[in-house]
Amino acid sequence: MSEAGTGSAVDVVIVGAGAAGLSLAHRLTASPGPGGRPASLVLVEPPKGSPGRSPARTWCFWGDERDEFDSLVTARWHRLRITARDGHRVCFTSPRAYQMIRSVDFLHGVGGLLARRPGVRRVEATVDQVRDVPGGAEVTGHDAAGRPVRLHARWAFDSRPPRELPPARTTLLQHFRGWFVTVRADRFEPGVADLMDFRTAQPAQGLSFAYVLPFNRREALVEYTEFSTAPLTESAYDAALEDYVHRVWRPAGHVVTAVEQGIIPMTDGRFPRSAGESVFRIGVAGGATRPSTGYAFAAIQRQSAAVAVSWHAGRTPRPPMPHAARHRLMDAVMLRALATGRAGGAAFFEDLFRRNPPERVLRFLNGTSTLRDEWAIGLGTPVPAMLRSLLELPLLPRRKATACP
Repeated sequence: MSEAGTGSAVDVVIVGAGAAGLSLAHRLTASPGPGGRPASLVLVEPPKGSPGRSPARTWCFWGDERDEFDSLVTARWHRLRITARDGHRVCFTSPRAYQMIRSVDFLHGVGGLLARRPGVRRVEATVDQVRDVPGGAEVTGHDAAGRPVRLHARWAFDSRPPRELPPARTTLLQHFRGWFVTVRADRFEPGVADLMDFRTAQPAQGLSFAYVLPFNRREALVEYTEFSTAPLTESAYDAALEDYVHRVWRPAGHVVTAVEQGIIPMTDGRFPRSAGESVFRIGVAGGATRPSTGYAFAAIQRQSAAVAVSWHAGRTPRPPMPHAARHRLMDAVMLRALATGRAGGAAFFEDLFRRNPPERVLRFLNGTSTLRDEWAIGLGTPVPAMLRSLLELPLLPRRKATACP
């Protein structure tokens, strides 16, 4: 063949082998496809060492020990805690465990399953274009040696992060840097996860909090997170982490064994899930990130499961929106209130947990809340600020973001 990777059409090509791409490939090939035959699927990922490869990270979500990825879970916590700026704590037990999966474990575990399934092929290439062609979709790019790659499929799913954010009325950034730390003496509570500890130095605009996930009494992931309009420098993140660790945990010396860092757009922009008749976007590119929280892993699982059900039933496998319309509206109102300063940053979340049973707030954060939950949560927020933000939403233009962070 004159072009690397060129061949006859397959059922599906998935661009990207991260959480979204691997989850969809797993579900599409877990059982026979339409007609009872195994799916033919090509999973395209950037060459090793290329900038297109995502760095190692952790994904957290609420789940059960019966979940299909249970064997890949690094740690789980049933006891959760919120700590206000004045030190007041809300500690509670969650009916569903808060769980962490390391991306390296997920990629290895699910990748191993796919390697044993007939009809699944992996190609390393940098993708330049995914487009409709007669009868399906075409994916073109080049491999590590610069040779062209061209793939044809009935359906193509693109999980690459968008180069630009969609036009939005409000866009904030959730940006963070986390240390995996080891301390010399017992300091952490291994059964308790600190979801939000507001005893961090609060920025002039926006809000910040620490996020502490202990693995045992001497090891934990300690993360500094900000909601604001611009990220910090690495030295500024490290200074904030150093201040928090020494002031709150007072370790007798600590060692940073690994670091993770990232930026999550918090936007009410509408992420298009279709890029053509046979080309779809999934994962973060398909709107899986919850605008108010930055959580995406559980939504990715819901989205990929729905796509697989449609494909196995012989229907057009168009990805559904993974978040309910009313949740997106509530998120848009909250983002607007925070961005305008009408709702005080840290105080907003502190009051949210003080005025509601924690389980109700967790259901909302996880996207499983009822209308009754949401009505009660709304009454517990600064109503005038939220009402003003709600009423002005239809009048605000959606402005294009300059670039995707």
